Amino acid sequence: MTAALPVAAPRPSRRARTTTLVATAALPLLLSLGGPLAAPHRVDTPVTAPFAAPGDGALLGGDQLGRDVLSRVLHGGTPLILGALLVAVVTTVAAVLTGCLAVLRPALGRAVERCADVAILLPPLLGIMLIALAWPGGGRWAVLAAAVILGVPYAVRVVAAAAAPLATAGYVEAALARGESTPYIALREILPNLRATVLTLFGLRFVEAVYVISMAGFLQIGPQPPASDWSLMVRENAPGILLSPWAVLAPSLAIALLAITVNLVTLSLAPDTTAKTVTRS
Repeated sequence: MTAALPVAAPRPSRRARTTTLVATAALPLLLSLGGPLAAPHRVDTPVTAPFAAPGDGALLGGDQLGRDVLSRVLHGGTPLILGALLVAVVTTVAAVLTGCLAVLRPALGRAVERCADVAILLPPLLGIMLIALAWPGGGRWAVLAAAVILGVPYAVRVVAAAAAPLATAGYVEAALARGESTPYIALREILPNLRATVLTLFGLRFVEAVYVISMAGFLQIGPQPPASDWSLMVRENAPGILLSPWAVLAPSLAIALLAITVNLVTLSLAPDTTAKTVTRS
């Protein structure tokens, strides 16, 4: 008798993996957007001693003013997510339109390339400080504007590099021969073939926006106390991390979990570029 060979367990399908990642990413998003409704205490009301250990009055302890860390974490995600989403949408749309038009108009493409090269050389931290400090009134909108301005040049280069091979495709040349306008060719002929690039770029821009907004909040360039902001919580409670570690760890883990899960979901939703492509006639 021959021993039966062990049968390998079937690998989960791409759809199953995507569903799992989406469900995982939905948890921090729901907690962030719906957190204020579930917060046990008011965000600005002291409920315990400063830097108190976790107890009955505060599940994750108190911050530097004795406010409930859990309540402030539940309140602090909404501004970050909405701001990062706005930055990602504006940056991706601007990059897609500019990149697609640039590959169809060589003169415009060269100008965009030179401007992008110069902008990319600007250190992100210096760029944030220059834009935020020069913005009238500063604040959160200044940080969002800085994130868009710093993110568009890199995104344009990515879109232009992906769209360049498509500009010489047969269906694009046929559209040019028919006398179609440049915006029509960019939006109807080139853009539909950049779905994977655009979706991946959107995820990367969202994660980058989370990084930029969090860094600005940590430097107190954007939101100011007593706002409940994750990055601002890290900055404010850093001196008492040994007394109340969750006051720093909880917002830090929330930022990391948000960025990682959104990035993984975006990559899983992108079309499989290794699949056989269908050539348009």
